[in-house]
Amino acid sequence: MNQSIIKALGLLEFFSEEKPELSLKEITDKANLPKPTVYRLLSSLEFCGFLTRCKNTEYDTRYKLGLKLMELGQLVSEQLELRKVALPQMKKLADEINEVVHLVILNQHEAIYIEKVESTRALRLHTRVGKTSPLHLGSGPKLLFAFLSDERRQDIFKENLLKKLSTSERESLLEQLKIIRDKGYAVSFGEQDAGTTGVSYPIYDFHGTVIAALAVSGPSSRFEGVQLKQIKDSTQKTAASVSYSLGFKRNE
Repeated sequence: MNQSIIKALGLLEFFSEEKPELSLKEITDKANLPKPTVYRLLSSLEFCGFLTRCKNTEYDTRYKLGLKLMELGQLVSEQLELRKVALPQMKKLADEINEVVHLVILNQHEAIYIEKVESTRALRLHTRVGKTSPLHLGSGPKLLFAFLSDERRQDIFKENLLKKLSTSERESLLEQLKIIRDKGYAVSFGEQDAGTTGVSYPIYDFHGTVIAALAVSGPSSRFEGVQLKQIKDSTQKTAASVSYSLGFKRNE
């Protein structure tokens, strides 16, 4: 493998929603590489359009992500049949229940939100397409985690934040995942944002494999009693409809 390419692409991961612009010093500190090496890698990324150099003052030059990434990201999005098939039905669901609707998929050892339909309510969640989440937080990520094979699940337990779980926390999570598999859906309370509830149902491909979670979320005060039942029923029907459109046929 080309180590220079790996190092260069690794620099892109230092940019975030909280830190959209970084100085050469900040990037050098994060990369733990010699300053001349980092400058050379940044120059290559800038030449290819992956980074843009901006000067705030005469002595303050910073870098931010370039439009080439947006172009490539758009190509990836357009190639996702799942997103194309799901979006019209997500819009119908959002119109029906007037809550935020997300489409969540697995990306290596975490979940990523690849589509979103907003609610028209004044009080709603502010999330974004491209958001990532560990698999043990939130109804969508946990549903995806629950439907993985035992072997794949064990591999993920060895990664990232899940390494830090105590034995009792791990056992509790495994029990939650079993309940999700048995019930066929996931509900979460305040796991990603305080005072919110999430409900997720699986989307299957034509092989019968869970490939995504259809997730609805909002303030917990709107996810109670009859309202919660209506949300669950509508979300389940929509997830089943998307699965059917992808070729899934449930054996009776």
